[in-house]
Amino acid sequence: MKDVTGGFYIPSLDGMRAVAAMLVFVAHAGWSHIIPGGFGVTIFFFLSGYLITTLLRREYESTGSINFKNFYLRRAYRIFPPLYIVLFLIALFALAGLIEHQMQPWAVVSQIFYWTNYYMIFYGEEYLVPSTSVYWSLAIEEHFYFVFPVIFMLAMRRFAYASTALLFFSLCLLVLLWRCWLILEAGMSHEYTYYATDTRFDSLLFGCIMGVWRNPVADKAWELSHRSSYIALCGALIVLLFCLVWRNGTFRETLRYTLQGLALFPIFWLAIRHSDWLIFRWLNWRPVRFFGVISYTFYLSHLFSIFMVDRFVDASHPVRALIAFVLTFSFSALMFYTVERPIAELRRRLHTNA
Repeated sequence: MKDVTGGFYIPSLDGMRAVAAMLVFVAHAGWSHIIPGGFGVTIFFFLSGYLITTLLRREYESTGSINFKNFYLRRAYRIFPPLYIVLFLIALFALAGLIEHQMQPWAVVSQIFYWTNYYMIFYGEEYLVPSTSVYWSLAIEEHFYFVFPVIFMLAMRRFAYASTALLFFSLCLLVLLWRCWLILEAGMSHEYTYYATDTRFDSLLFGCIMGVWRNPVADKAWELSHRSSYIALCGALIVLLFCLVWRNGTFRETLRYTLQGLALFPIFWLAIRHSDWLIFRWLNWRPVRFFGVISYTFYLSHLFSIFMVDRFVDASHPVRALIAFVLTFSFSALMFYTVERPIAELRRRLHTNA
């Protein structure tokens, strides 16, 4: 299937984007003690890793190579316009004195050039553009996108898909060992293991593994029996529930991300391959998919909406959260129709030339 950009499109992934965005929003709206916003980010990471690997795989299988120039241009067209527009608009509120907030040049530069995560580790978020601390996760994704296409093509030229998946899994284990050493031996803060690229890129790699091994779209000849599928799904949900219930700090910053990555594999696989199952069917409902389509701008702007509503609206907590959601959703839809969809035509041309 194809989306509005002319590129490869998997409908269920928009539903998963909607789930991830909603988890993050509800947590930031004041229910983080119940709803795991960080897990929403992990879903985004896994999804990004899977999708980018699938796209690269399709291109490599079709052409025998990867057009790096077009790859990075496509990423720029998709990522940069909403990010910089949201950053600029929110910064205007602070510069105009509409909200009291002091920004520092190097903090803003870290957001413009995608090293917000490391800036926050060492300096905190106080002097960033207000209500934009979520940019840390975008920094991790961009760091990953910068190097992964080269790694992928080199791996494809030397290894079979199964061996490449094993290589990626070995890297995931190395990241786990690195996190364990940082927490248990080096005494590094939990902020470092949560925000740093070198401690979190395994969440993307788990998605990459599904892109090259048992890909639910590209490897259609491989199938699970219904019984095995249900066992895998139940096992994955139990693992995720365990990760949510066990609040031990050391576990949360070491093994948790690895277990979540492993558990997301069967969930994503089944949601894509068996999107007609009752448990996954709602992911493909049109309103849910549209929410997924606008989830990027929603993610970028939701903290500012929550902040402004909490500051200026005198209402109960649930009502303020609902107002913030409606404002963020409306702004994100406006951005989609006025900015993202027009730019999609440029992306479509790059897809046809890839």
